[in-house]
Amino acid sequence: MPERADRSTPTDDATDPGPAGQDPARAAHEAELARTREFFGSRAAGWDAKFPDDGPRYAAAVAELGLRPGHRVLDAGCGTGRALPALRAAVGPAGAVTGVDVTPEMLAEAGAHRAQATLLLADCADLPLPDAVFDAVFAAGLISHLPAPAVALRELARVTRPGGLLALFHPVGRAALAARHGRQITPDDLRAEPNLRPLLAAAGWELVSYADEDDRYLALGRRKG
Repeated sequence: MPERADRSTPTDDATDPGPAGQDPARAAHEAELARTREFFGSRAAGWDAKFPDDGPRYAAAVAELGLRPGHRVLDAGCGTGRALPALRAAVGPAGAVTGVDVTPEMLAEAGAHRAQATLLLADCADLPLPDAVFDAVFAAGLISHLPAPAVALRELARVTRPGGLLALFHPVGRAALAARHGRQITPDDLRAEPNLRPLLAAAGWELVSYADEDDRYLALGRRKG
């Protein structure tokens, strides 16, 4: 979903509102979200059982954010909530943890962690949240599933205070993940550092560290301000 200021901005190939009066760019975005919900919705119940050994990697990635007691953190695309206990432990009882996901079935699984976080069913490109409310954002496996990554990254920047951190994480690196799916890494992969750095910069983030190893992918960005 385009960012608030861009919602009504036409593109060269999207000036016809279509038979139902809907902006074609918005319709395409909603179609992508529907495919995401279909994919993850059918897999939600057994998702954690497929990757039983990833917990320590999530905890280690959360530690890289340097969260302190009292901080406010967003888990963007929280899925089944695997990062929520580590995020809650980092910010303590005085802090706040919010988990957001677009797939109802995933969020239902995350309900097991409801004591650790407030859970919201929402699109990361259109968050029902105030400006500059979070000290950090954790996003595991998110960027490759976003219909409009630049728009969503701008929205995540909007809800993060200047100087706050963004962690783009995956429990395995790009090469290992591609091999798992029988593919090879392609030059246009958004997670590659030469592609990610300008993408983040245009969205209000500065890439401050980058690791793409067999057992983790972790790119840390700092909210410019």
